[in-house]
Amino acid sequence: MPEEKLACLPSGFQRVGDVILLNLRPEVIPYASDIAFAVKESVKGVKAVCRIEEIEGEARMPKAELILGSDTITIHKENGCLYKLDAARIMFSKGNLAERGKMATLARSGEVVVDMFAGIGYFSLPIAIHAKPKAVYAIEINPLAFSYLKENIRLNKVDGKVLPILGDCRKVNLGGIADRVVMGYLPGTAAYLPAAFKALKPAGGVLHYHDTYSESELWDAPIDELARQAERNGFRLKQVLDKRIVKNYAPKVYHIVIDAQFETARPS
Repeated sequence: MPEEKLACLPSGFQRVGDVILLNLRPEVIPYASDIAFAVKESVKGVKAVCRIEEIEGEARMPKAELILGSDTITIHKENGCLYKLDAARIMFSKGNLAERGKMATLARSGEVVVDMFAGIGYFSLPIAIHAKPKAVYAIEINPLAFSYLKENIRLNKVDGKVLPILGDCRKVNLGGIADRVVMGYLPGTAAYLPAAFKALKPAGGVLHYHDTYSESELWDAPIDELARQAERNGFRLKQVLDKRIVKNYAPKVYHIVIDAQFETARPS
């Protein structure tokens, strides 16, 4: 590789199980094989290296090119959970590591949880393993992710605790059962709020609302959105339990989470 290209090399990489994922600038893509070989030689226990190009579609599917190796199916260990996935075909964000761990501490024993965008079990598994809920209804629209979700339920021995449902969370009929609803999807999560409120128990409950907002919109815009949507759906915002930035999404745009408690606005 020419010396003038060295400054274009990635500053790091993501490891998912024994697969390495690289984001490469256009200037160094012609040298992808050399870069992949160097990474594999310097990191122990790596069987494959991929270049991530983009994330596509409503189902958040990564578009990836296998550079080195032949098998991208792996088992990733994190927060006491085992996640089996095809790292070249299923998104696994390292930026959400802390949030996946945090969810296990927020959910309570005996609760019914609805995970509207379960994926391969990103949030459902740590909740089921560590929080001891009554049940976690894990909804996923992507058939490939859903197949790994079912496999991960068995792998983590939470059969009967995590109940997988294949479908669009806006169309799944789980009305009035949830103490807690996890909305781990972005952007455009506000469009799913009516379905989230429909899932809450009539007396209310907690939403974990993920979305993207610009720096200038924090925190009034997302809180106002939650309050407005609650009123439209028979609830009122009781309190914001926590609000936090998960990671940068774009320049001056952030992936945020708001944990909010709602109560019924219907006459008793």
